[in-house]
Amino acid sequence: MERLFLFPVMVALLVITDSYLLPQYELLQKQLVQLEEAEGGFDQFTRSYKTFGIQRKPDNSLFFKEWAPAAEALFLTGDFNDWDKFSHPYTKKEFGKWELILPPKQDKSPAVNHNTKLKVVVHTKQGERLYRISPWAKYVTQEDTAVVYDWVHWDPPQPYVQIHPRPTKPRSLRTYEAHVGIASPEGKIASYTNFTNNVLPRIKDLGYNCIQLMAIMEHAYYASFGYQVTSFFAASSRYGTPDELKQLIDVAHSMGIVVLLDVVHSHASKNTEDGLNQFDGSNSCFFHSPPRGEHTQWDSRLFNYSSWEVLRFLLSNLRWWMEEYRFDGFRFDGVTSMLYHHHGIGTSFSGDYSEYFGLQVDEDSLVYLMLANHILHTLYPDCITIAEDVSGMPALCRAVQEGGLGFDYRLAMAIPDKWIQILKELKDEDWSMGNIVYTLTNRRFGEKCIAYAESHDQALVGDKSLAFWLMDKEMYTNMSSLVPMTHIIDRGIQLHKMIRLLTHGLGGEGYLNFMGNEFGHPEWLDFPRVGNNHSYHYARRQFNLVDMDHLRYHQLYAFDRDMNRTEDKYGWLAAQPAFVSAKHEEDKVIVFDRANVLFIFNFHPSKSFQNYRIGVEVPGKYKIKLDTDETLYGGHGRLDHNTEFFSESHPFNGRPNSMKVNIPNVTLLTHQSSSFVECHSVLTMKYTPIIIPGLLASSLIFRPLF
Repeated sequence: MERLFLFPVMVALLVITDSYLLPQYELLQKQLVQLEEAEGGFDQFTRSYKTFGIQRKPDNSLFFKEWAPAAEALFLTGDFNDWDKFSHPYTKKEFGKWELILPPKQDKSPAVNHNTKLKVVVHTKQGERLYRISPWAKYVTQEDTAVVYDWVHWDPPQPYVQIHPRPTKPRSLRTYEAHVGIASPEGKIASYTNFTNNVLPRIKDLGYNCIQLMAIMEHAYYASFGYQVTSFFAASSRYGTPDELKQLIDVAHSMGIVVLLDVVHSHASKNTEDGLNQFDGSNSCFFHSPPRGEHTQWDSRLFNYSSWEVLRFLLSNLRWWMEEYRFDGFRFDGVTSMLYHHHGIGTSFSGDYSEYFGLQVDEDSLVYLMLANHILHTLYPDCITIAEDVSGMPALCRAVQEGGLGFDYRLAMAIPDKWIQILKELKDEDWSMGNIVYTLTNRRFGEKCIAYAESHDQALVGDKSLAFWLMDKEMYTNMSSLVPMTHIIDRGIQLHKMIRLLTHGLGGEGYLNFMGNEFGHPEWLDFPRVGNNHSYHYARRQFNLVDMDHLRYHQLYAFDRDMNRTEDKYGWLAAQPAFVSAKHEEDKVIVFDRANVLFIFNFHPSKSFQNYRIGVEVPGKYKIKLDTDETLYGGHGRLDHNTEFFSESHPFNGRPNSMKVNIPNVTLLTHQSSSFVECHSVLTMKYTPIIIPGLLASSLIFRPLF
């Protein structure tokens, strides 16, 4: 038996045989059998957050449990015992586990009060005394003058109760990548409540049906963007309380928006006092011993996925976020690093199968990802999982029953790199339509991709967002709609819309945007650190710019909104891949149809076209439904939206029918600034893409004339 995967651009069939995929599926089956025999199945195993850490029993006694195989002794200390380091010892159990029971107080209340501090005191075999935070801690905080985080017992008398059901899994996934801390124009760390009250309504208005929340798992170093996790079960306290995060998700659900957690199971912070590293005094415990257990580029620790207790910890962590906070799924960070022993460092991937199936593949982590996806999709059928993988691992987004890893989507990471490369290196007249189309369509048939023109990676300091590459310093002075656009602003605004629309329509089965980029957020993103004098100036999103009608940011916002709403109506992301009927290099025109919608793009820097023939699949009458040149979006309003286009029985470009359209343009002389000439060296620019939704004979929206 063979499984076929189609690369639609390469016009070739590539074969993955059972000899590649069956062994990893057999490893998964073996793991599931072991879980059944040892733990009573994965359902019980993944609920270990209810037995480890601190648990309040019905009689208000407190049960504590930790895994510290290399420790000589464990003690509990904190506010409850005036920080006595020896008064409350844990009892050693089998397999490196330790337990402690604290009876209730005389008034029958718990011995440890809500919102009070705790520490685990670890005595090592070498005679050291270490102060640690429980790996299962649900809440940790940092005082203003402190360096390390404190474990705080979170057990509110009246916890927030979520009331809104999870929304149905979207067929077309339109994702808003967001960071709570920077979600405010103010130069400070923003809150969960601010996000709920001020950002959620914007996301809803923009037409996104999914939010991908970054930097939620607690991380001691704010500037790590949340990717150096220290407490895996704790929602970051710098934005507020766990209950406020629950409310955020609940309100999102009430709006019909699903919420994904950016989960980091690929590595962990090296912090010891407030992290997992050396929890029991050893250099292993949750991680491989060095050098295998260290990531040289990230300066972090790497999990030992073959360890039973590590599997318990990580799988229970996923279950915790799904159950306690009611997230709807996960974006798994750093999957490439997990999949290979070389972690992708110094490695390029050509697509040859020998790069994906060999001794360089880390079978332990591969099986962990299969196990995680199998459990999540079994327990939560509508759960969404997304893989951040740059390698192109085959079958990453195929079901585990087929030998795949079970993800729903993978990030199409080559697309934003391509757009940045084009803007950095090529003159407008040198853009290759074929190369752009190839990049946007080069994906395995049957494995869904999330397309995006830019994410948080492109916004970080050291790089530029698309808007900044296009308009640079003129964004500071020339974004007013009260004066005519400069040539740089005009070109930048038109290309900003076109790039996003082309990516949206052609690049995948889902779409992603990083917060603020939809309206061309100026400047870069830089978190407070020593190098910038701990400034919050660039660690914010200036949503206030959209609210100023005299600035052109609201025009880009309006286009992004209507682009999403148009997709919601016609559903091209959930449709089969597009048929590209034209990628004309001389004319700089791209034409494709998808989901009965016809997309037409003119990227030519100096030519407009009249009576331009394009191929269409379905005969009938066509009308414009979205036009980047509309004045509402900062365009020039050169197309009459009342115009009706009629097809002819004239085969063209692989389509049985065709019609003629006008793609008008106006020649614009460039402003002769050195920065513009250096980047583009062009004198004229024209950009007018249009979308013309087509007609099916069975459609009730447009009626065929013949």
